[in-house]
Amino acid sequence: MLFESAALAWGERVIAILLSGANDDGAAGMLTIKESGGLTIVQDPATAEYPVMPQAAIDSGAVDEVLSVEEIGRQLVELGRRNVKELSSGTT
Repeated sequence: MLFESAALAWGERVIAILLSGANDDGAAGMLTIKESGGLTIVQDPATAEYPVMPQAAIDSGAVDEVLSVEEIGRQLVELGRRNVKELSSGTT
């Protein structure tokens, strides 16, 4: 319900990240966020200790980006920088 609540409250402003996990309970919430215009990122199943959860999200069509944990960190930094530039230039 966390992802669904975030999608309802924040819509396109949500960035959802799904990491390693042993079941598929995050896939539906990721799909809700994607359908609300948010950004969805999952850990590459090949790098996950438990690949079931990220793979379920990928299989559901709910994923914008599949990245390693290191790449997720870099992507978040870049998204933060981009957002700060947009805010400072008044183009939100």
